[in-house]
Parts: sequence; structure tokens; C-alpha cells
Amino acid sequence: MFQLRYHTSEDWTQTVIEHFDDFLIDHAAAEKKASGMAISMLSHYPDKPELVKAMIDLSIEEMTHFREVVKIMTNRGLMLAPDTKDAYVLQLRKLMRKGSLEYFLDRLVIAGVIEARGCERFGLVAEALPEGELKRFYIAITESESRHENLFIDLAIRYFPEQTVNSRLDEILDHEAQICSSLPIVAALH
Repeated sequence: MFQLRYHTSEDWTQTVIEHFDDFLIDHAAAEKKASGMAISMLSHYPDKPELVKAMIDLSIEEMTHFREVVKIMTNRGLMLAPDTKDAYVLQLRKLMRKGSLEYFLDRLVIAGVIEARGCERFGLVAEALPEGELKRFYIAITESESRHENLFIDLAIRYFPEQTVNSRLDEILDHEAQICSSLPIVAALH
């Protein structure tokens, strides 16, 4: 388990709670994209059976989360929105190095950091929501995201020396903190 170096502000949590419908729409998109990312990973690395199995399971879990968020949205009279670019993810992707091994390591580490950020923020949402079904849902989502961050770092350690993984994780965490601190506060996961 690693620690993020930027802690999301209370202003972000308050913005999400005040504009919760907007957050739900973004959350659905994030789950759909996460499922697609897992499919992409297993498609690009079919020669890594442990990764393939993990990404199959992850893609199903993320799509299940997507379905659950869409149910919540439907109950609130909301509809899905067209996908938009996620500035946070785009900036992290710029950190991916060229070269097949470096790129593979960076994909795993960055995915772990993204999941860690999701875990932190879903946890903040869960804490801020009043008792009830929605709060229980976000507690469960937080627990799931916690497993995902570890999944990606554990996979990285399976395929690369632990010191190499930790060194790159250290670099990515510094960049991620800078990215988070520079983004505007909006009712979105990132």
C-alpha cells in the first residue's frame, strides 16, 4: 500500500455533494472507461496469464459498477452523457515512457495511482453522504477501489523488480500530486 501525496480538499467534497447529479454522470463514465482500460490491457498483453485473468475480473467488476451507477441515475431521472476527455488521466498518460517494457510498467503504475485517487475520493463521498443506500454503495465502491490500486502494483511487482516499481511509483506520485493540485475543483471524480 502506498500513500498519495496530495490530499483532496473539503472544497472538492462539498462541490460533489452540492452537484451530486453531475458527479453521478461522471462516475458512470469513469466506471465504463475503467472497464474498457482493463479490456485494453488484456488485449495488449495476452502472453501474461496472470494479468489476463486479473483484467477479465476487473473489467467485469467495473462494468458491474457502471450498471449500478446507471441504475442510481435512472432512479434520479438522469441520463448518460457523451464521453469527455479526463484532463487528469490525459496528464498522467503524458508521463508514459516509450519502449515496450517502460510503457508496460508505466501503464500498471499509473493505473494503480488512478485507482488510489478514486479510492480516496469515493471514500470522501461516502463519509459526506447521509446514512442510507447511497452511502452504503459508496462505501462498497471505496473498498473495491482499494483492492484495485493494490492489484496494479502487485502485477507490476510480478513483472518487474520491486525496486524498479517503487522507484517509478515514487516519480509518478510526485507528478500526480502536482496534477491534482493544478486542476479546477469540479463535481467529477478527477
